[in-house]
Amino acid sequence: MRRLALCLLALLLPFVAGPEARAEGRSIIVLDASGSMWGQIDGRPKLEIARAALAKVLDDLPAGSEVGLMAYGHREKGSCEDIELLVPPGPGTGPAIAEAANALQFKGKTPLSAAVRMAAAELRSTEEKATVILITDGIETCQADPCALGAELEASGVDFTAHVVGFGLSADEGAQVACLAKATGGLYLQASGLQSLSDALVEVVLEDPASPPAPEPAPVPEPTPAKVLEKNFDPTMLLAAGGQGPENPDDGYFEVWALDATGQKAEKSEIIYGDRDGLLPPGRYLVQAVLGSARAETEVEVTADQLARPVIVMDAARLTVRLLSAPGVETGDSGYWEVLGGGSGNLGFGFGTTSAYVPAGDYTLHATFGAADLRENINLKPGEVITHDMTFGTGKVVLSSFYAEGLAMEDPQQFIEVFGAKADIQGNRKSVAFAYGPTGSFDLPPGDYVAEVSLGGVKAGFPFTATSGGELAVTAVLNAGVAAITAPGASFLEVLSAKADIAGNRKSLGYSFDETWQIVLPAGDYLLQATRGDMKTDTPFAVTAGERSEVTLP
Repeated sequence: MRRLALCLLALLLPFVAGPEARAEGRSIIVLDASGSMWGQIDGRPKLEIARAALAKVLDDLPAGSEVGLMAYGHREKGSCEDIELLVPPGPGTGPAIAEAANALQFKGKTPLSAAVRMAAAELRSTEEKATVILITDGIETCQADPCALGAELEASGVDFTAHVVGFGLSADEGAQVACLAKATGGLYLQASGLQSLSDALVEVVLEDPASPPAPEPAPVPEPTPAKVLEKNFDPTMLLAAGGQGPENPDDGYFEVWALDATGQKAEKSEIIYGDRDGLLPPGRYLVQAVLGSARAETEVEVTADQLARPVIVMDAARLTVRLLSAPGVETGDSGYWEVLGGGSGNLGFGFGTTSAYVPAGDYTLHATFGAADLRENINLKPGEVITHDMTFGTGKVVLSSFYAEGLAMEDPQQFIEVFGAKADIQGNRKSVAFAYGPTGSFDLPPGDYVAEVSLGGVKAGFPFTATSGGELAVTAVLNAGVAAITAPGASFLEVLSAKADIAGNRKSLGYSFDETWQIVLPAGDYLLQATRGDMKTDTPFAVTAGERSEVTLP
């Protein structure tokens, strides 16, 4: 998560930073809130990653930045008009954008072209430079051409740029949205996972060849002061008094402020990393050492003829957390941990087996892996270098869906949700995990579960038991087929159960507003009700497991 947040910060800083940044004017972030954002990258839903990265960026927004938020696909499942400017661009919008992103419901289609067009129109209300940052995990699904839109916006003569960030897109899918960025002089960034997203953003965005910064005027030469020493400042940080320093000197840094005669700090500070020394003008300074979440400071007098070597004791420990799904089996980056306590919230975090520097004290370690959640107390002593194992005791469960025996499911729209097997007093089961697609892989604590598979008119449950350290393959045979319906001139189609209940009502298994429609149904008999003008017709048909049934109305 930290790598992703930092990389998205690198992407957005050109659009929201001060005058020294590459992009100026107002910006709108266009966020994909379609249903496919429930898909996962490195074991975490894409929507969760996007929300966390936005929150990190927004915390660091300069006060004068004018940024807004637009979303699409967050209110209706099948609408191409579902686009909304949630936060108009303006200064101080960070908290509002974070709140709006956290409240989004991810459910609809992907009208990305219309959303970018609407964002561009909103930004044209002034003559300032305008930038749109589109974050999408899918291609256009509303019969629009992003490439044509890019050419149109570029030809308008407005100083407008569109940047596109693609999550998990194939090369062909990426080409369908990359042209939008290319036509407007923007960047297209493609990533298939957490690491590749980080690498792409650091390499391309931070070294953007399309928008080279304007050369700064050459500084006016100043007289070179006579140097008595090549360096006069060499600070050191220690974990504890008389103990060792950081494992890598670059793990920490020093922030140095000049002090005036009254002891007040200067407005600007100098950053010196742990393995470097410096040459400072003679005077008194406040030196703050930063190592992970640990901070300590001291005052020091610097002269021109003597080397100042302040030693700052951090009273901190180096904590390595090793996450294990079962004894001896590491989770890799799919496991997440954080250090909680001390009145400061999160004091350190990592994915898989990673390390952090934390002030000495009593804390709670919180870790998650799949559906497993662990909390353990830990005491860290000054100068301690410790490795702490957290074992989830989970098992791997892979569920594969089949229309019928031997006929595998291939529909990516299938939804798999895992519930605890035991229901509460009201008959409700606790949801513990979910996935989209014909297969789902889950890391689960030992116990009994029910996997509920939903697609079209099919909803079926499959019980199973997960064991610690075990691997279980669950075969979900849906006993279903496909009904391919053609009804020329129909404005509304609905599939009903063939048999009515005691009150004469039939169960609805799905509906469509199109003349052609394909729906997955359990094997059995059904009634197709078609509306043409003011007339409704009922047509019986049957579905066979593992087969495609063609239903055509004259």
